[in-house]
Amino acid sequence: MTLSDLPGFTLPLLAAVIAGGLIGFEREWRGRAAGFRTHILVCLASALLMELAVSQAAWRFLPIEGAQIVADPARMAHGVLTGIGFLCAGVIFRAGFSIHGLTTAASLWTTAAIGLLFGAGLYGLGAVGTTLTVVILIILRVVSLRLPQKSVVDAQIVWRRDATGAEDRIEAALAGIHRSSRADHFELLDGGQTLRRSFRFKIEGEPALKALAVRLRGIDGVIGYSLDPRDD
Repeated sequence: MTLSDLPGFTLPLLAAVIAGGLIGFEREWRGRAAGFRTHILVCLASALLMELAVSQAAWRFLPIEGAQIVADPARMAHGVLTGIGFLCAGVIFRAGFSIHGLTTAASLWTTAAIGLLFGAGLYGLGAVGTTLTVVILIILRVVSLRLPQKSVVDAQIVWRRDATGAEDRIEAALAGIHRSSRADHFELLDGGQTLRRSFRFKIEGEPALKALAVRLRGIDGVIGYSLDPRDD
Protein backbone atom coordinates (compact mmCIF):
# COMPACT_ATOMS: atom_id res chain seq x y z
CA MET A 1 0.00 0.00 0.00
CA THR A 2 1.28 3.47 -0.93
CA LEU A 3 0.09 7.03 -0.42
CA SER A 4 -1.59 6.91 -3.83
CA ASP A 5 -3.97 4.25 -2.44
CA LEU A 6 -5.27 6.48 0.33
CA PRO A 7 -8.12 8.12 -1.66
CA GLY A 8 -9.67 4.70 -2.21
CA PHE A 9 -9.60 3.99 1.52
CA THR A 10 -10.90 7.42 2.54
CA LEU A 11 -14.42 7.19 1.09
CA PRO A 12 -15.47 4.16 3.21
CA LEU A 13 -14.13 5.86 6.33
CA LEU A 14 -15.99 9.10 5.62
CA ALA A 15 -19.18 7.15 4.94
CA ALA A 16 -18.72 5.29 8.24
CA VAL A 17 -18.23 8.56 10.15
CA ILE A 18 -21.40 10.04 8.63
CA ALA A 19 -23.44 6.89 9.34
CA GLY A 20 -22.19 6.65 12.92
CA GLY A 21 -22.90 10.34 13.44
CA LEU A 22 -26.49 10.05 12.20
CA ILE A 23 -27.24 7.14 14.51
CA GLY A 24 -25.31 8.59 17.44
CA PHE A 25 -27.06 11.95 17.17
CA GLU A 26 -30.38 10.36 18.11
CA ARG A 27 -28.85 8.64 21.12
CA GLU A 28 -27.07 11.87 22.15
CA TRP A 29 -30.32 13.81 21.85
CA ARG A 30 -32.00 11.22 24.04
CA GLY A 31 -29.24 11.63 26.66
CA ARG A 32 -28.00 8.05 26.47
CA ALA A 33 -24.65 6.84 27.81
CA ALA A 34 -23.31 6.00 24.33
CA GLY A 35 -23.96 9.00 22.13
CA PHE A 36 -22.57 10.93 19.19
CA ARG A 37 -18.83 10.30 19.53
CA THR A 38 -19.17 6.70 20.68
CA HIS A 39 -21.23 5.67 17.67
CA ILE A 40 -18.88 7.47 15.28
CA LEU A 41 -15.85 5.73 16.78
CA VAL A 42 -17.52 2.32 16.69
CA CYS A 43 -18.51 2.72 13.03
CA LEU A 44 -15.08 4.11 12.09
CA ALA A 45 -13.20 1.34 13.89
CA SER A 46 -15.32 -1.31 12.22
CA ALA A 47 -14.68 0.20 8.79
CA LEU A 48 -10.94 0.43 9.48
CA LEU A 49 -10.70 -3.19 10.53
CA MET A 50 -12.74 -4.40 7.57
CA GLU A 51 -10.58 -2.38 5.17
CA LEU A 52 -7.60 -4.00 6.82
CA ALA A 53 -9.08 -7.44 6.20
CA VAL A 54 -10.00 -6.88 2.54
CA SER A 55 -6.57 -5.45 1.70
CA GLN A 56 -4.46 -8.27 3.11
CA ALA A 57 -2.62 -8.56 -0.21
CA ALA A 58 -0.97 -5.23 0.59
CA TRP A 59 0.39 -6.37 3.94
CA ARG A 60 4.15 -6.47 4.29
CA PHE A 61 4.97 -10.07 5.05
CA LEU A 62 6.81 -12.86 3.29
CA PRO A 63 4.84 -16.11 3.02
CA ILE A 64 6.58 -19.44 3.00
CA GLU A 65 7.87 -20.26 -0.44
CA GLY A 66 5.35 -22.32 -2.35
CA ALA A 67 2.56 -21.68 0.18
CA GLN A 68 -0.87 -20.55 -0.94
CA ILE A 69 -2.54 -18.02 1.34
CA VAL A 70 -6.35 -17.85 1.38
CA ALA A 71 -7.79 -14.84 3.22
CA ASP A 72 -11.31 -14.74 4.63
CA PRO A 73 -12.43 -11.15 5.47
CA ALA A 74 -15.62 -12.53 7.05
CA ARG A 75 -13.51 -13.68 10.01
CA MET A 76 -12.68 -10.07 10.77
CA ALA A 77 -16.39 -9.21 10.70
CA HIS A 78 -17.12 -12.01 13.15
CA GLY A 79 -14.37 -10.76 15.45
CA VAL A 80 -15.58 -7.18 15.37
CA LEU A 81 -19.19 -8.05 16.10
CA THR A 82 -18.13 -10.36 18.91
CA GLY A 83 -15.84 -7.75 20.44
CA ILE A 84 -18.44 -4.99 20.22
CA GLY A 85 -20.62 -7.10 22.50
CA PHE A 86 -18.40 -6.15 25.44
CA LEU A 87 -18.96 -2.46 24.70
CA CYS A 88 -22.69 -3.04 24.35
CA ALA A 89 -22.75 -4.78 27.73
CA GLY A 90 -21.31 -1.63 29.29
CA VAL A 91 -24.37 0.47 28.41
CA ILE A 92 -26.88 -2.05 29.80
CA PHE A 93 -27.66 -1.64 33.48
CA ARG A 94 -30.24 -2.84 35.91
CA ALA A 95 -32.14 -0.62 38.33
CA GLY A 96 -34.44 -2.64 40.57
CA PHE A 97 -36.47 -4.84 38.28
CA SER A 98 -35.81 -2.59 35.25
CA ILE A 99 -33.18 -3.23 32.61
CA HIS A 100 -32.12 -0.10 30.72
CA GLY A 101 -29.88 0.50 27.73
CA LEU A 102 -30.99 -2.35 25.49
CA THR A 103 -31.86 -0.05 22.59
CA THR A 104 -28.53 1.78 22.86
CA ALA A 105 -26.67 -1.53 22.93
CA ALA A 106 -28.56 -2.66 19.84
CA SER A 107 -27.78 0.62 18.05
CA LEU A 108 -24.05 0.18 18.82
CA TRP A 109 -24.09 -3.36 17.48
CA THR A 110 -25.94 -2.23 14.34
CA THR A 111 -23.51 0.68 13.91
CA ALA A 112 -20.59 -1.76 13.99
CA ALA A 113 -22.26 -3.86 11.29
CA ILE A 114 -22.81 -0.77 9.12
CA GLY A 115 -19.15 0.19 9.54
CA LEU A 116 -18.16 -3.26 8.32
CA LEU A 117 -20.33 -2.82 5.23
CA PHE A 118 -18.70 0.47 4.34
CA GLY A 119 -15.27 -0.99 5.01
CA ALA A 120 -16.04 -3.81 2.57
CA GLY A 121 -17.13 -1.27 -0.05
CA LEU A 122 -20.83 -2.12 0.12
CA TYR A 123 -21.96 1.51 0.12
CA GLY A 124 -25.53 0.88 -1.02
CA LEU A 125 -26.22 -1.72 1.65
CA GLY A 126 -24.53 0.44 4.28
CA ALA A 127 -26.65 3.45 3.30
CA VAL A 128 -29.84 1.39 3.45
CA GLY A 129 -28.84 0.03 6.86
CA THR A 130 -28.13 3.54 8.15
CA THR A 131 -31.46 4.85 6.88
CA LEU A 132 -33.44 2.00 8.39
CA THR A 133 -31.66 2.36 11.73
CA VAL A 134 -32.42 6.09 11.92
CA VAL A 135 -36.03 5.42 10.95
CA ILE A 136 -36.37 2.80 13.68
CA LEU A 137 -34.81 5.02 16.35
CA ILE A 138 -36.57 8.30 15.50
CA ILE A 139 -39.65 7.90 13.33
CA LEU A 140 -40.95 4.69 14.87
CA ARG A 141 -40.50 6.17 18.34
CA VAL A 142 -42.65 9.17 17.33
CA VAL A 143 -45.29 6.78 16.02
CA SER A 144 -45.10 4.73 19.21
CA LEU A 145 -45.58 7.80 21.40
CA ARG A 146 -48.73 8.74 19.49
CA LEU A 147 -50.30 5.35 19.91
CA PRO A 148 -52.40 4.63 23.02
CA GLN A 149 -50.19 2.55 25.24
CA LYS A 150 -49.39 1.71 28.84
CA SER A 151 -45.99 2.27 30.41
CA VAL A 152 -44.41 -0.49 32.49
CA VAL A 153 -43.40 0.97 35.85
CA ASP A 154 -41.15 -0.56 38.50
CA ALA A 155 -42.15 0.81 41.88
CA GLN A 156 -40.74 0.58 45.39
CA ILE A 157 -42.73 1.80 48.38
CA VAL A 158 -41.34 2.10 51.91
CA TRP A 159 -43.50 2.52 55.02
CA ARG A 160 -43.14 2.29 58.78
CA ARG A 161 -43.90 -1.11 60.24
CA ASP A 162 -45.87 0.42 63.11
CA ALA A 163 -48.16 2.38 60.76
CA THR A 164 -51.45 0.58 61.22
CA GLY A 165 -53.28 -0.12 57.98
CA ALA A 166 -50.56 1.44 55.77
CA GLU A 167 -50.21 -1.62 53.58
CA ASP A 168 -53.97 -1.85 53.06
CA ARG A 169 -54.09 1.81 52.01
CA ILE A 170 -51.20 1.21 49.60
CA GLU A 171 -53.10 -1.69 48.07
CA ALA A 172 -56.14 0.58 47.76
CA ALA A 173 -54.03 3.24 46.01
CA LEU A 174 -52.96 0.63 43.47
CA ALA A 175 -56.47 -0.69 42.94
CA GLY A 176 -57.49 -0.83 39.31
CA ILE A 177 -53.89 -0.86 38.06
CA HIS A 178 -52.78 -3.93 36.11
CA ARG A 179 -50.00 -5.49 38.19
CA SER A 180 -47.59 -8.37 37.70
CA SER A 181 -47.72 -10.45 40.87
CA ARG A 182 -44.48 -12.25 39.95
CA ALA A 183 -42.55 -8.98 40.38
CA ASP A 184 -43.69 -8.41 44.00
CA HIS A 185 -40.79 -8.38 46.43
CA PHE A 186 -40.91 -7.84 50.20
CA GLU A 187 -38.08 -6.56 52.44
CA LEU A 188 -37.72 -5.80 56.14
CA LEU A 189 -35.33 -2.87 56.72
CA ASP A 190 -33.77 -0.77 59.48
CA GLY A 191 -33.75 -3.55 62.03
CA GLY A 192 -37.40 -4.33 61.43
CA GLN A 193 -38.60 -0.72 61.67
CA THR A 194 -39.59 -0.26 58.03
CA LEU A 195 -41.00 -2.38 55.22
CA ARG A 196 -40.24 -2.07 51.51
CA ARG A 197 -42.30 -3.66 48.79
CA SER A 198 -41.51 -3.71 45.08
CA PHE A 199 -44.19 -3.77 42.40
CA ARG A 200 -44.35 -3.89 38.61
CA PHE A 201 -47.45 -2.57 36.91
CA LYS A 202 -48.75 -0.94 33.74
CA ILE A 203 -50.19 2.55 33.81
CA GLU A 204 -51.60 4.86 31.15
CA GLY A 205 -49.39 7.92 30.72
CA GLU A 206 -47.73 10.48 32.96
CA PRO A 207 -50.93 12.03 34.41
CA ALA A 208 -51.96 8.66 35.86
CA LEU A 209 -48.45 8.18 37.26
CA LYS A 210 -48.54 11.62 38.92
CA ALA A 211 -51.97 10.88 40.38
CA LEU A 212 -50.61 7.66 41.88
CA ALA A 213 -47.68 9.56 43.39
CA VAL A 214 -50.12 12.00 45.01
CA ARG A 215 -52.15 9.14 46.48
CA LEU A 216 -49.02 7.52 47.91
CA ARG A 217 -47.86 10.79 49.48
CA GLY A 218 -51.18 11.08 51.27
CA ILE A 219 -50.85 7.71 53.02
CA ASP A 220 -49.86 8.03 56.66
CA GLY A 221 -46.77 5.94 57.36
CA VAL A 222 -45.30 5.98 53.84
CA ILE A 223 -41.79 7.42 54.17
CA GLY A 224 -40.54 6.93 50.62
CA TYR A 225 -41.34 5.58 47.17
CA SER A 226 -39.80 5.24 43.74
CA LEU A 227 -41.81 5.08 40.50
CA ASP A 228 -39.50 4.15 37.63
CA PRO A 229 -41.03 3.92 34.12
CA ARG A 230 -39.06 1.58 31.89
CA ASP A 231 -37.55 3.33 28.90
CA ASP A 232 -34.58 2.38 26.67
